[in-house]
Amino acid sequence: MTRIKRGYIARKRRTKIRLFISSFRGAHSRLTRTITQQKIKALVSAHRDRDRKKGDFRGLWISRINARIGENPIKIYHRYHNLMYNLYKRQLLLNHKIVAQIAILKGNCLFMIANEIIKFKFPGD
Repeated sequence: MTRIKRGYIARKRRTKIRLFISSFRGAHSRLTRTITQQKIKALVSAHRDRDRKKGDFRGLWISRINARIGENPIKIYHRYHNLMYNLYKRQLLLNHKIVAQIAILKGNCLFMIANEIIKFKFPGD
């Protein structure tokens, strides 16, 4: 049986993989087997961290809202939970991201919303 050299096809496949890993250091960017392993690891991390990022942002928004509520001298709400529960109960459709942006950019506006929630008596209360 004659010997077959894989030539340009194998080289083309390897260079395609190397383009993905071009920013890695050491053997992770030079050796073919290590490159394929690192590519799989990078893709797994990217997939996992896309979900993790959503939770991280939600925690950031909650801490921003909670910090702004704590600054209030009147102490209408002592905790984030009470504010968000009353927003939900009054059927104000403001999600965590929007409330956090209001808290950062217009803190007084957040306190005005909180005051209006307290003044407004719901028929079920």
